[in-house]
Amino acid sequence: MAWTEAKLIAEAILEGFERHYRLFREISEGAQARFEVADWPAVQRAARERIGFYDTRVGETVALLRREFHLRDPGDILWRRIKVEYLRLLPQLNQPELAETFYNSVFCRLFDRHYYNNSYIFVWPLISTEHLEAQVPIFRPYYPARDGFTRVIFRILRDMGFKRPFRDLRCDIRCLLLAIRTRFPTNRAIHQNFQLAVLCSPFYRNKGAYIIGKAINGADQLPFAIPILNDERNGLYIDSLLTGSDEISDVFSFSRAYFMVDTEAPAAVVDFLRPLMPRKGKAELYTAIGLQKFGKAEFYRDFLKHLRYSSDDFVVAPGIRGMVMCVFTQPSFPFVFKVIKDRFPPPKDMTPEGVKEKYQLVKMHDRVGRMADSWEYSHVAFPLERFSPDLRDLLESECAGSIELIGDQLIIKHLYIERRMSPLNLYLHGADDEDVRHAIREYGDAIKQLAAANIFPGDFLFKNFGVTRRGRVVFYDYDELCYLTECNFRDIPEAPYPEMEMSDEPWYTPGPNDVFPEEFETFLLTDPRIRKVFLELHSELLDPAWWRERQEHIRAGHLEDVFPYPAELRFREERTDCPKSMEMVGAG
Repeated sequence: MAWTEAKLIAEAILEGFERHYRLFREISEGAQARFEVADWPAVQRAARERIGFYDTRVGETVALLRREFHLRDPGDILWRRIKVEYLRLLPQLNQPELAETFYNSVFCRLFDRHYYNNSYIFVWPLISTEHLEAQVPIFRPYYPARDGFTRVIFRILRDMGFKRPFRDLRCDIRCLLLAIRTRFPTNRAIHQNFQLAVLCSPFYRNKGAYIIGKAINGADQLPFAIPILNDERNGLYIDSLLTGSDEISDVFSFSRAYFMVDTEAPAAVVDFLRPLMPRKGKAELYTAIGLQKFGKAEFYRDFLKHLRYSSDDFVVAPGIRGMVMCVFTQPSFPFVFKVIKDRFPPPKDMTPEGVKEKYQLVKMHDRVGRMADSWEYSHVAFPLERFSPDLRDLLESECAGSIELIGDQLIIKHLYIERRMSPLNLYLHGADDEDVRHAIREYGDAIKQLAAANIFPGDFLFKNFGVTRRGRVVFYDYDELCYLTECNFRDIPEAPYPEMEMSDEPWYTPGPNDVFPEEFETFLLTDPRIRKVFLELHSELLDPAWWRERQEHIRAGHLEDVFPYPAELRFREERTDCPKSMEMVGAG
C-alpha cells in the first residue's frame, strides 16, 4: 500500500511540473508573435507573468497533495519511497534537471528544513542530461566554404521562421557580410570542419530577437550573435553583428531581463552556450533563459562545492555600510550575501517587508542592463566557524531576527545573493582621470537608462552603484527605488530673502514624493574632477524639466530603445549607401 501511495504522490508532483513547463513553453513560444507585431506592452506583461509561473504551479501542487493525500511526517519511510518513484519517472523527460528542482520546491514548501538533505530531496542531481543534445537537435550546421556566406546567411534567416518580412533583406545581408569581413579573423587557414553552428530558435527579449551561434574552424570557436529589430512599419532588419565572448556575455548579463526562447531540452541549450561564455556558469545561463529557479538550485550546488574546496572566511563586504542591509562576502567567491537588518535608523522609513517588495519589483521589471539580479534564499545553513568575528558580531547585533544558531551551523532565514562588483565610490577614489571619465559617463548613462525604463533609483550616492568586470556601472541598492512616474520633480523655488540661500536649512518644504534634481549637485559633485566631467556629460540630470519630459514619454506609452551593445556596432552608417538591388546568390 505504501508503495502505491508513493507512486501516486510522485506522479502528482510530476504532473504539476509538466503543467508548469507546458505553460512556460507556451508563453515563451509566443514571443515571436509579440515581437513581429511589435506589441511591446504584451512583451513586458509576458515577461512578468512568466516569472510567477513556477511559484504558482508549486502552490497548486502542494494544495493538491494536502487535499488528496494524508501526508505524514517526512521521517516516515514513505517520502524516501516517493523520491525513488519520482526518480523512475524522470528518464522520460527532456527536462529532468528541472523536474528534480520542482520536486525539491514542493517538498520544501511542505516540510521543515531539518529534512533538507539528499535522503529526501535532490541536493545533488541524479539524472544525467548529457544525452539530450544528441536526442533533441538544438542547432543547425551551415557551411560557408561550400555554399558561400551570402547563401548561408539567407538560409539562417529563413530557418529562424520569421513570418514578418525583412524591410530590405539585400541591404541587411550586405551589412552583415561587411561586418563578417571586418570582425572575423582573416589571417587563419580554413580547416575542413569550418562551419557555423546556429541555435534553432531565436532568443527574444524586450524589442529584440537574437540569433545565437558559433563559427567553428579547427579547434577554434568564435561566438556570435545577430540582433534583429522590428521598425514597427516596414518590417524586420538586422541591427548588428556581435562577436567574441565579452560581447555575447554583455547580452546575457545578470543585469538584464530573462530571454524568451523555446527550450525543449534546456540542458542542451546551456551546454551549447557555455563554451561561448566561459566566465558564466550553468546557473547564470539557466537564469538568463528564464529558468531562474533551476539557476538558483544550481548556484547553491556550486556554492556548496566552493565551501568544500576553500578555507577563507566570510567577512564584512568592503565599502560604506548600508542602513538597510548587512552585506558580507567570501574573498575567494565572486558574490555577495545581503541580509535585511532588523531595524532601520532614521531617516529610513520602511519595513523589512517593504525591502522585499523592492527586490521583487526589480526581479519583475526590465533591468535594462543597469540593475543587478539577485537569487533569493530562505533558511540557508553556513558553517559557523567560517564567519569572521567582525561579521558574526555585525549579524548578531543588526540581523538577530534573521539568524539562528544550530550546533555548528549559522542559519540565515532570508538572504539575497548577487554578483560582486567594485563599489563605485571606492572605484572613483583610486581612479585616474581617464577612468573617472569612463565611470561617470557610465554612471550617468545608467541613471538615464533606468529612467527610460520608468525606474528612479531614489538614492544617487556613488556607494549604491557598482562597477562590473567590463567597466559597466550597475545600480544595486533598492530600498529607495520607485517608479519614475510616482515622483514629483520640482524646481527649487526662489528664496523669499537672499540671506536664506546661505542657510544650512532649505527654505522650501518637500512633499513625500517630491524630488529636486538641482540638489543632486550639492551632495554628488563635491570632487572637482567628478564635477567637471559630470557637468560636461550629464548636466541635464540636474534639470527638473528633463525628468518631467521622461515622465511624459512613459505616460504616453513610449518604450525607449536600450541596446545591450555599443552604438558603434550598429549598422546605421552602412545602411546609408546600401544599393537598391543586390544579386542574391542561392536565394532560392
